[in-house]
Amino acid sequence: MKSSTTERKHLWQAAIKWPLYSVAIMPVIVSAGWELGNSGNIRLGQFIGFLIASILILLWENLTNDLFDDETGVDKYKFHSVVALTGNKTTVSRVAYFSLLLGLFIIFILALKSKITVLFLVIICCFLGYLYQGPPFRLGYKGLGEPLCWIAFGPLATAAALIVISPKSNFDAIPWGTALIVGAGPAMATTLVLFCSHFHQINQDAAVGKKSPLVVLGTNRAANFLPWLVGLIFLLELLPVLNGIWPITTLMCLISLPSGLDLIKLIKRHHNKPELIKNSKFSALRFQTINGLCLSIGFATSYFFL
Repeated sequence: MKSSTTERKHLWQAAIKWPLYSVAIMPVIVSAGWELGNSGNIRLGQFIGFLIASILILLWENLTNDLFDDETGVDKYKFHSVVALTGNKTTVSRVAYFSLLLGLFIIFILALKSKITVLFLVIICCFLGYLYQGPPFRLGYKGLGEPLCWIAFGPLATAAALIVISPKSNFDAIPWGTALIVGAGPAMATTLVLFCSHFHQINQDAAVGKKSPLVVLGTNRAANFLPWLVGLIFLLELLPVLNGIWPITTLMCLISLPSGLDLIKLIKRHHNKPELIKNSKFSALRFQTINGLCLSIGFATSYFFL
């Protein structure tokens, strides 16, 4: 009985995937670092509200993805899915959409205190999230999950966060240029997490016709492609420094290099061994978290060197 209880506890921990919520909060954390570096101030209440709303919306995304994957059969052997653990799709669906509505309500309040544009930006992010797994689109099954992820967690989420936390609502229009430059690297790190999450399930994905990049490339070519993805992240974060757009303190992002190299080594060594590679997304999350936090700190500390 004790063994069964412990195993179920571990399954729930795997289902909740709490480290994954780093991808939800990173756009606002990086945006806060950028704003602190420029003005030395952010609207703290708005910042906290956006963090909470982001977590709630990602909770909706994760729960509905479990529901949609259950429909296609790709999660047939995924015993740590919330649907498998509860055995109650109706309850999971209700919790998911309540979480979405609560998250959007908070965003609506934040938008009223900044600019209503924020609400529309976040709704577009949610729509992209639905396109990823939701019927009849299921674009993630067509290999478009990674581009959708980058767009949502990059320019869209970053632009919304910049507007929300700006102390004086300085942005008369959507700050696409700033959002693109500030969010490109961290969003690519988030996309890397999604990319790495498929290494251990390539056979299950292929069996249901899911054409993820891993299915198309195969694990060997995908493992060889991984260093280029990590390199692109650093390129997107180093070029603004070299061009004089970002302060030199943002080179703190290089602190994440060792974790990026560890991820590359892990996947290159075990790319075709599902049991040894099943937690690679958490290694990618570690890299994504360290990279984003260090970049944010680099932005923020630059204020003291102006």
